[in-house]
Amino acid sequence: MSRRAKITRRKFIGIAMAAAAAGPLASCSRLVSPWRVLTAEEAQTLGAMCERLIPADQDSGAAWAGVVIFIDRQLAGTYKKLRKSYRQGLAGTDQTSQRHFGRSFAELNARQQEEILTMLEKGRAQGDAWKQLSSGEFFDLVLAHTMQGFYGDPRHGGNREGVSWKMVGLPYPPIRGRLHYDLSRPERS
Repeated sequence: MSRRAKITRRKFIGIAMAAAAAGPLASCSRLVSPWRVLTAEEAQTLGAMCERLIPADQDSGAAWAGVVIFIDRQLAGTYKKLRKSYRQGLAGTDQTSQRHFGRSFAELNARQQEEILTMLEKGRAQGDAWKQLSSGEFFDLVLAHTMQGFYGDPRHGGNREGVSWKMVGLPYPPIRGRLHYDLSRPERS
């Protein structure tokens, strides 16, 4: 295989996510980035973290479900107060990755990424970024938001096509305030 033809799965997913998010915006705006709050580098690091937390197997993982899109949208609104934590935490994650493996987090293989995530989770990550923000707290924040983006309502940007609902066997999307009736069965008196 030629050197030009080699592309890792992770890079492909990162490029595909950016292209999918940029598609509708590219033609009708002058935005440089498809992201509302995150930079392209931050989105790539966050995407790699989320994909390690909910990896693809026989079902789609966090990347395909659009978890990073969900988090970016929430950082533009509801999670606005957490922007600084995300910026510091993502920079700290890459800093820790550089310190231990000489590459950014998104460039690491799965085993190396899991080692970095374990350090973060246990609060053992080292670096300047972790002086103001605990790596354990940042890991918990990303984990919680990854779960929300994967299992939440698709209207918020994640859980593309209800992928997690299909995975757990929900026959319909949950609708708040409405009961679902099976009208094919006769009523019991």
